[in-house]
Amino acid sequence: MFEELASHRQLRKLVADQLRNAILEGRLKPGEWLRQEKLAQELNVSQMPVREALKELAAEGLIEHVPYRGARVVPFATEDIADLYEHRAFLEGRAAEFAATNITDEDIEELKEMIEQMFAVPPDQIAHYRKINRKFHETIFHASKHEYLIRTLTQMWEAFPTMLIANFPATAQAPVPQRDDQDRVEHQAIVAALEAHDPQRAGQAMRAHILSAAHHLIQSLKGNT
Repeated sequence: MFEELASHRQLRKLVADQLRNAILEGRLKPGEWLRQEKLAQELNVSQMPVREALKELAAEGLIEHVPYRGARVVPFATEDIADLYEHRAFLEGRAAEFAATNITDEDIEELKEMIEQMFAVPPDQIAHYRKINRKFHETIFHASKHEYLIRTLTQMWEAFPTMLIANFPATAQAPVPQRDDQDRVEHQAIVAALEAHDPQRAGQAMRAHILSAAHHLIQSLKGNT
């Protein structure tokens, strides 16, 4: 019985992982309907692990259940961006404030190295840039030592901003125009505040960075509509 239960959980996780990757990589498009029977056939599993995987992805915010219609990949519109970035700015700002007290010298050196790595990445390797950028932010919120913030932000980063960016062709495979120099300055300001162990300054620098990114993303998308 226990082995069957463990096997079922592993199968559900496997299905959830495959669907999550398909969404984040853009193979399942925003607004696309997810039919349990079809997915079960494609993945060669029964409908039960598919149903449970869809519930898991709904909890992560990757899909939504529409009454009488079924499940679909969450579509984002440009007007959603400000709300999403403001939410992230508040949470990561708080995390940066706590991190300023707890962060180690080793973490600071890693963050400085990540900045150098990010801005040495060629423009045509935007996926690699975003991977380093994500690690930069994760290092900071993990340094907060506040488990609720860590769990919430980890879940948010599973889908955001990766999925949000992928929703719009203009930013899916290219950097946001005219952000490079400012982005570097903003990252350096965050690290400087953390290195000074100044919570207020660290929180302000993080919030300013995220809201600035939102502004440039929105302006870029408006210019491509």
